[in-house]
Amino acid sequence: MSDRYNPQEIEPKWQKIWEEEGLYRTVEDPERPKWYALTMLPYPSGDLHTGHWYAFTPSDAAARWRRMNGYNVFFPIGFDAFGLPAENAAIKHGIHPKEWTYANIERMRRQLRQMGAMWAWDREAITCDPEYYKWTQWFFLKFYEAGLAYREYAPVDWCPSCNTTLAREQVWGEDRHCERCGTPVIKKELEQWKFRITRYADELIEGLNQIDWPERVKVMQINWIGRSEGAEVTFHTEQGDPVVIFTTRPDTLWGATFMVLAPEHLLVDKVTTPEQWEEVQAYKAAAARLDEITRTATDKEKTGVFTGGYAINPVNNERIPIWIADYVMMGYGTGAIMAVPAHDQRDFEFAQKFGLEIRRVISGPNGEDGPLTEAYDSKEEGFMINSGPFDGTPVKEAAKKVTAWLEETGKGKAAVNYRLRDWLISRQRMWGAPIPIIYCPQCGTVPVPYEELPVRLPDDAEFKPTGESPLKYHAGFRYVKCPRCGGDAERETDTMDTFMCSSWYHYAYVSPYWKAGETIHADDMPWDPEKGEYWLPVDQYTGGIEHATMHLLYTRFFTKALRDLGIVNFDEPMLRLFNQGTILGPDGEKMSKSRGNVVNPDDYVGKYGADTVRGYLMFIGPWELGGPWDPSAIEGVSRFLHRVWHVVVEEGDPAQQEAEPAGEELRALERKLHQTILKVTDDIANFRFNTAIAAMMELNNLLLRLKETPVYGSALWQEAIETLILLMAPIFPHISEELWHRLGHTESVHLQRWPEGDPEKAREEEITVVVQVNGKVRDKLLVSPGTDKATLESQALALGNVQKWIDGKQVRKVIVVPDRLVNIVVG
Repeated sequence: MSDRYNPQEIEPKWQKIWEEEGLYRTVEDPERPKWYALTMLPYPSGDLHTGHWYAFTPSDAAARWRRMNGYNVFFPIGFDAFGLPAENAAIKHGIHPKEWTYANIERMRRQLRQMGAMWAWDREAITCDPEYYKWTQWFFLKFYEAGLAYREYAPVDWCPSCNTTLAREQVWGEDRHCERCGTPVIKKELEQWKFRITRYADELIEGLNQIDWPERVKVMQINWIGRSEGAEVTFHTEQGDPVVIFTTRPDTLWGATFMVLAPEHLLVDKVTTPEQWEEVQAYKAAAARLDEITRTATDKEKTGVFTGGYAINPVNNERIPIWIADYVMMGYGTGAIMAVPAHDQRDFEFAQKFGLEIRRVISGPNGEDGPLTEAYDSKEEGFMINSGPFDGTPVKEAAKKVTAWLEETGKGKAAVNYRLRDWLISRQRMWGAPIPIIYCPQCGTVPVPYEELPVRLPDDAEFKPTGESPLKYHAGFRYVKCPRCGGDAERETDTMDTFMCSSWYHYAYVSPYWKAGETIHADDMPWDPEKGEYWLPVDQYTGGIEHATMHLLYTRFFTKALRDLGIVNFDEPMLRLFNQGTILGPDGEKMSKSRGNVVNPDDYVGKYGADTVRGYLMFIGPWELGGPWDPSAIEGVSRFLHRVWHVVVEEGDPAQQEAEPAGEELRALERKLHQTILKVTDDIANFRFNTAIAAMMELNNLLLRLKETPVYGSALWQEAIETLILLMAPIFPHISEELWHRLGHTESVHLQRWPEGDPEKAREEEITVVVQVNGKVRDKLLVSPGTDKATLESQALALGNVQKWIDGKQVRKVIVVPDRLVNIVVG
């Protein structure tokens, strides 16, 4: 082996040795505390990009650190392998998505191994493997039996040219057109499979108190669930049809001067008069092309059309006009609102635009009841006015009193509403887990028997650029016999949302392909119960915050459902969560091929080695913030590793070893050594890898200087270089392993215990305390750490420079912050 640092030589060598020796093989060990570390599994898009390295290598460093601290660490990896890109590739290249997907997985496996991460490859799981998705189907059947899976008409994006529904990813641009043919999409109602996630809405909010997740994610989930308390009130159309509205302000019912229905509301056509018919239909068609975000944007210009129909307000029997407007959604509340323009800004702007009445029913705090220039929506101040029997009621008490009156009179009731909708899992495409349902003309909807799982995807499906799922046209898949009566029947040709697969993958890792090749039954378990009892739940999860209201919410729902099914005995899937930031291109923009700013990590691994790339990505800044790739800055990390190599491998001056090292130099090294241990320990525990590396650099710089002194070769010197290697091991695994063995050790550095820092040895012998007079720095003290307040005060007052500034003045107060500051206040 070369005496020069050559990462291209040492990194493949150690990766091979680690694999041969099974260094990272998973072993359940009840004698040791477990630590299940997990980072979000990648999609096999073709090549690892810099974002993968930025997400994975710090996670690996944290897992390695836990292992060195005595934990039995489980750090698995797999692939989230179903999804639309594979179907697009099938159409583009004329190959089956299975072929495209597995080729990408093979390439990405090789690239992942280059990282030197402690992946538990023996527990790898791939979501498109039949032995994986048979359990995905098993879960579906369990949810179906429990009433959590159901089928109903639901709005979907529809391409009238391709004659198919489109997934969210297939709708592009502000004009919302089909990615395949460019035709503007519309909304259409189709029968779709859903999961009752709304059944767990309250628990999904309350459960956030049990887990150590970022506050930002918690707030995003709470807002997404959107729990609000209020009342349901029943209005009636003039034709007599009931229209239920939900309001958080029942105290403003007397101010409702018009009603607004969502364009999709079933009563729209019934209440529309012949004179308004054409205008209403045109508006409905236009609204069908808008997405929810556009429709509900607060800064969007308000649009709407009068239907010609009227409703009766139940609290005062007033006749109010019924409008339709796209800012009202069927997916929130009941798809109908009472409009109170005096006390809701959105309704105020709508009423102003269309000349509708604005009636004030809440006064100002001092009884103000005049015209408004904007909506007045105070819930704390003012009184009810123009509200019949409730005039004069303080607004703080109003909602509760009005709700009680509504219930007494049968006009409404207290209610809780949620923004969260049930999870629509149907996808009209092939490359996903088939929904295990059969439709029989005689028996109706029939679940596939557990013993017949998995329902396999056909390998000979023909992909055409029509936008429709090939499963519709694959006779061997679609047409089957009914499991109950034996008659002719048809399979469900929809497949499941890929978030279904990723909602339970962390369980699959425990024992991938459990009962592989065996017939499975309803009373089986999807993983080895003993292994699950040991490893679950996940202790530390890492991944992007962009998944806060999808994957991270779905997987929490999934675990709560499994608990109720008796499959797990805990409430939350991941106890801790850390969200990393985003690595940007050198121009500070998000990496993309169109911008030409994509950084290929393979190029830098080839030039500098994986350890340098790992270290640079962790040194770039706080992990949660991300930052731009700087091609010049990576040189600094490379130089650091070369200097460490120099300190450990290259001989110092032999003459210095014969001299007696000075006590001050030994004390300085000992102090710095223990300061570094304490700093790096705390930093890695809290994912502050950038400052951990900075502390290692400082220690190494000191060692470089001391190498030319008698300290070199001493017992403390040997302890220091060994400790530095141990501290580096989680972040720089290859060079640490090489240097550890070059020092004569035979066991892996990654099997060593983490060094312990001694706070007493880390204490500075003298610290600087700033002395101020009236807040301005006038002098400083050099004192021992922990010097008491009285001593600091007396020494500060005795300083000559301080005496000059307080001479002839009265000392009114002395503020002492031990180890930091003395501030003398004079007047």
